Amino acid sequence: MPSFRERSLAVFPAGSNGEFNLPAELAMVIARGEGCELWDTEGKRYLDFSMGWGSVLVGHGRPEVVEAVRVQAPLGANFAYINENALAVAEEVVRLSPASERVRFCASGTEATMYCMRLARAFTGRRKILKFEGAYHGANDVGVTSLFPPTKEAGRLLDFPTPDPSSAGVAHAVEDHVLVAPYNDLVTTAAIIARYAAELAAVIVEPLHRCLPPVAGFLAGLKEACREHGALLIFDEVVTGFRLAYGGAQAYYGVVPDLVAYGKALGGGYPIGMFGGRGEIMDIVREDRMGEPNYVWTASTLGGNPISTAAARAALQVFKGDGTYERLHALGRYLRDGLARVLASRQEAGQVLGDGPLAQVAFTREPVRSYRDMRGANRERQRALMLALFERGIFLNPMGTKLYLSLAHDEAVCDAFLDRMDDALASLP
Repeated sequence: MPSFRERSLAVFPAGSNGEFNLPAELAMVIARGEGCELWDTEGKRYLDFSMGWGSVLVGHGRPEVVEAVRVQAPLGANFAYINENALAVAEEVVRLSPASERVRFCASGTEATMYCMRLARAFTGRRKILKFEGAYHGANDVGVTSLFPPTKEAGRLLDFPTPDPSSAGVAHAVEDHVLVAPYNDLVTTAAIIARYAAELAAVIVEPLHRCLPPVAGFLAGLKEACREHGALLIFDEVVTGFRLAYGGAQAYYGVVPDLVAYGKALGGGYPIGMFGGRGEIMDIVREDRMGEPNYVWTASTLGGNPISTAAARAALQVFKGDGTYERLHALGRYLRDGLARVLASRQEAGQVLGDGPLAQVAFTREPVRSYRDMRGANRERQRALMLALFERGIFLNPMGTKLYLSLAHDEAVCDAFLDRMDDALASLP
């Protein structure tokens, strides 16, 4: 009889649902999760530092979330309409998000960023979107464009505003409407915004760019440049929302965008997406405006379904608890400090990146402030370390290299990770 691994490799390309790119011998099938631990179908235990790519910020099987879903499940899974849980979550997000006067649900972060960009184009009457090198804004065509952009010098960016897509199958027309700028380089970015102001609908940015924090004044400078030239500023808070602060990156960095996209952590591990913004922008989705030139159609069959919003409602209560963000930030610092110590003790040329409960190692001696700096790191050694950690019972994405902490992690789990990292580095040539 075929094993779970063999069955998985037979029906899924590369034995996964995407991204992990594990060698066949490391492919596995997960049986269950609890807190920050996973067990596969062979009984092997893993410490989880992926946490559903950050979506399970509360931890696997969080009792409050489980109970909320248990209560809602027999009352209906989906009505494709506003329900009590959806209303409560929406009201809370409007309270906590400085940018959100009105909101709508969708089913994923990919949809949330897509709708934000669509709204920006309709509201401004312009077509182009500016994003940053290496940014991922979901699986929509704009979101994956420029994940691996051209490798020309940053100073020449003004001469090649259109990017390369990171995936085949992207509509070529999309490339004509996307500009690419270097993250943390406000001078170049402002110049691109000014040059294409008449065509530029919006700038979309992850406030914490993967694991790269913004330099002082960068986000505020983006907002001012957008305001000056009539473009909208979109914060992709699919990762940062509820992770850096209860009010997200808007509250943490003190910069309020025009539109914001949420996903991942909002649902407590359940699928969800949401987008919001200023009332005058959001109101162009009203169905009584159908037929007007700037009306935007938005709807989602599963958006705001009562199961996901029951989970979200419970997760928000967890996030509101005393000391939540002090704990997440302290744990993130503890892990990043530990990573730096291990690298130093092994005399590895490496930088530790991140903020809040996020961390990443880049194998380079040079400071890392942008995606180009990250591309200059030793990615082969990065992948070798990730695979060695996976072999040692650390569940993570060997392609993504980002480490996600949750409320279920503690210092002891971080210490276990660091011990295995030290052992993994010792095993590398």
